[in-house]
Amino acid sequence: MSNTSPHLGTPPVPARPLPATRAASDAPAPVRTGHCQCGRTSYQVTGAPGDPHLCSCVHETRISGGPAVLWVGFPLDSLTWTGPGGEPKWYATYPTLRRGFCPDCGTHLVSVADGSSTVMVTGFSLTDQSGIEPLGHSHRENAVPWMHITLGRAVRSS
Repeated sequence: MSNTSPHLGTPPVPARPLPATRAASDAPAPVRTGHCQCGRTSYQVTGAPGDPHLCSCVHETRISGGPAVLWVGFPLDSLTWTGPGGEPKWYATYPTLRRGFCPDCGTHLVSVADGSSTVMVTGFSLTDQSGIEPLGHSHRENAVPWMHITLGRAVRSS
C-alpha cells in the first residue's frame, strides 16, 4: 500500500462548479481549493478568508499532534466537496461541533458548528495559503510554554 498519490499538490477539478456569486462590484468572488494528504478528499470554498486564527484547545492539539491548528473561515454554503473520496468522515468533538477528516489518510480538513453559517478549514489544507496569517490565538493559555507566536496585523480597509 503506497502513501503517495498522483493527486497530491494538484487538487482535482470540481465535479460540478459552484454557482456564480457576484459582489457589489460585479467581480467574481474568489475561489479557493484545498485537499487532504492523499488527495481523495478535496474541497472548494468561495469568498474572502475570514477569522484566520490559531487554536490550542485540547481537542486541536490532540487531533493534530501539534501545539496549534490554523483555522480560516469561509461561508458554509460555498463549501463543495470535489474529490473522488466525496464528503469527509465526521467526528463530533463537542456536542455542537463536527470536524471532517479524510477517511483514507486521516487529514483533518474542516470544522462546522451547529447553526453556524461559516465553515472553518484548516489553513494548511488550502492550496493557496496567501492572506491567511493568523490574527488571533484562541485557547492561548493552553499553548505549550515554548511556543512563541507573532500574529499578523489586521488589514483595515479604507
